[in-house]
Amino acid sequence: MTNTASNVVSNALVIPRLIVGLGNPGTKYDQTRHNIGFAAIDTLAQAWQIRLSEHRKFQGWFGEGLAVKGAKVGLLKPTTFMNLSGQSIRAVIDWYKIAPEEVLIIYDEMDLPIGKLRLRQSGSAGGHNGMKSAIAHLNSQNVPRLRIGIGNPKDKGSEGEAVSHVLGRFSQAENQAMKAALKLVLDAVELSLKQGIP
Repeated sequence: MTNTASNVVSNALVIPRLIVGLGNPGTKYDQTRHNIGFAAIDTLAQAWQIRLSEHRKFQGWFGEGLAVKGAKVGLLKPTTFMNLSGQSIRAVIDWYKIAPEEVLIIYDEMDLPIGKLRLRQSGSAGGHNGMKSAIAHLNSQNVPRLRIGIGNPKDKGSEGEAVSHVLGRFSQAENQAMKAALKLVLDAVELSLKQGIP
């Protein structure tokens, strides 16, 4: 993943070089709402035929290959657990000399309805601990992010309910919505690789 002028398109929008999905490692967390970022990376890896393997120096599952229009990208699933995700991201960007604004982070968002996506160039962590870690370790809020809505728990004000919600699994109906959302994630990321992040 060499750093070239091709990573910046004519209108100064940056093309992502590293795409990160946030989640927790281990079968205990498979298919949970909090791991939708991992599911997104798996979707991209399958579509682009990029093989992920465990890299100790990156503290995560990593692979690189060609996406749309021959764009060379890296895919990362940190295995540090959610709250330490920034350590893994930092290791990769230091190794490949990637700027924070060339990283696209995909993660779950309770404040968005099930399956709804929101893409932003920068901003705060919005209470998401994985994103807080990323911002702290990259020392910048100018980190593009794609949030995937997982909906709110019934008792929105209860911290325990929120934890149970994000670590719970999707219902059958929600699973159908998330499958559709992951297809939209692929479309959104491929558009970002072609045109830059708006």
